[in-house]
Parts: sequence; structure tokens; C-alpha cells
Amino acid sequence: MNFLIVFLLFIGSLAGVFYVVFAWDAARYSAKRKQPKQEASLHVNYLYLLHWARLVNDSRPGAKILDYGCGSGKVVVAGRKLGLDVYGTDIFNESATVYKEEVEKSGLLGSVIREITNDRLGFDDEYFDVIVNNQVFEHVENLDLVLAETYRVMKKGSLLLCLFPSKEIIREGHIGIPFAHWFPKNSQLRYYCTLAFRSVGFGYVKDRKKPKSLWTKEALDWIDKYTVYRSRADIMRAFSRFFEINLMEHDYIRYRLSKMKHGKFFLRILDLPGLPQVSQVLFRKAAGLVILARKPLMP
Repeated sequence: MNFLIVFLLFIGSLAGVFYVVFAWDAARYSAKRKQPKQEASLHVNYLYLLHWARLVNDSRPGAKILDYGCGSGKVVVAGRKLGLDVYGTDIFNESATVYKEEVEKSGLLGSVIREITNDRLGFDDEYFDVIVNNQVFEHVENLDLVLAETYRVMKKGSLLLCLFPSKEIIREGHIGIPFAHWFPKNSQLRYYCTLAFRSVGFGYVKDRKKPKSLWTKEALDWIDKYTVYRSRADIMRAFSRFFEINLMEHDYIRYRLSKMKHGKFFLRILDLPGLPQVSQVLFRKAAGLVILARKPLMP
């Protein structure tokens, strides 16, 4: 009987995490195909970042907020519409030229949104009350350097919220293929595994007329060039050199479920004993880490 209870709790938790990770994206993709791009709502990850920005602003009115790796500036624009003092920054490399063009058209580049140059953020020391980012630091080659510069612009006691996929996740989130980031670069086995997954419908595809073999090569070249996956242990060691750390996957899961059509049912399940811990472990495998780091009040 005890085994059956544990098994049912595990299945319930697994179903909840699966619903959190995949159902929102599927529904949102379907909705975006039916409406103009500008009417599509913000992704729940962005909403979660803004949720924390508002929490900080409630406790520190007039808080200065930075979206690190802001891309086209969606979080910045949405936050400012909410009355938040939000800024953005990005390196705008060759894979993100379209984002820079959008920011330039918005008139925000150089003032509200600033380009990272020579590994340095264009803001004064101890400027921000909270810094947020959505799946940005897995693109960083030198994590210690980036964290040190982030630390510089944070006020004492301020927060850094990161949605950060580690190497342990099962599905590579940028191309949508399981295990693609586990293999060595240029591995023939990786190529054929990725091609096989693509052939049965996995993968994020913009041009469905593109041959699957070409899509596979380009997708793997992209993650080789623009991602650096680290183990959870390596990530935690890097953060602990600068910050006090809490892992917040359970908070993210509850927030995301609260925004979903049938989320209340799974929220009740997650209140059962042991399921918060189980769902947190499963989420780390399905999506990654949710890190809330605090800059110490004393050095």
C-alpha cells in the first residue's frame, strides 16, 4: 500500500511538471498562429520575471530593475507600462541582430536599453535593486566574469533571479531536441540521434520545407556556437562565490500553474506531503534551475 501511494504521488507530480513545462508552450504556439504577433501575450517566463520585479518594487518603491539579456526588450517595455523603472542590457551578437534592430526602432537603445561592451554593463556601481534574466547565462562563456560584473551593479541586499537550464535537463530548450546537449561536439551519434528525433516530430522548426538533415546540422551548429552547458554543481559553485543562494523551482511551478487553465487542480496536488520536493527535482530535469541569489549586506 505504501508503495502504491508513493507511486501515485510520483505520477501526480510528474503530470504536474509535464503540464507546466509543455502545456503552456503548446497552447501559446497555437494561439499565436491565430492572431497577429503584436497581440500575443508575454511568455509565462517573462511574466514570472515581472512578478518578482513587482514584489521588489512593492517593498522598495521606485526600485531599479534590470533585465539582463533583454533581447528585443519585451520585459522592459511591459515593465515600464506597469510603472516599473526597468532597464535592459544585451550583448546583441550576430545571432541577435534582429533584437537590436527592434530595440533601435523603439528608441530605447543607448538610454533605457544599453549594449554590453568589453564585458562591461553600462551602469554605475550598486545601481539595481533586482536583476532578472530568462535563460541567458547558458550562453555565457565566462560565468565568473559575468557574475562579477552583475555583482558590481547590484545594491547590497539586492536580488538576482535567473531561469537557468543546466546540463542535466533532458531536452535542449533552444532546438527542442532531447539529449542534444549531452553529446560531444561533432559527434556522429549526436547527429543521428537529433535527426531521428526531428524525423518523428521533435524540434523547433520555422521553415517546415527545410530538409530534416539540413535543419539538424544547422541546429547543432547553433547550440555548439552559442551555448555553454554546465552541471548544476558547477553553476552553484560559481554563484556561491558571489551570492547567497536559494533554489526557487517550486515557487516558479506554483506561479506557472496559477496562470494556466487547469492549474488549480495540480496546485491542490502539489500541496500533498512530499510533492513540492518531488516536483522540484523533476522540474530541474525537465526545464532547469530557478535561482534566486542575494548580494550580501556585508562583503
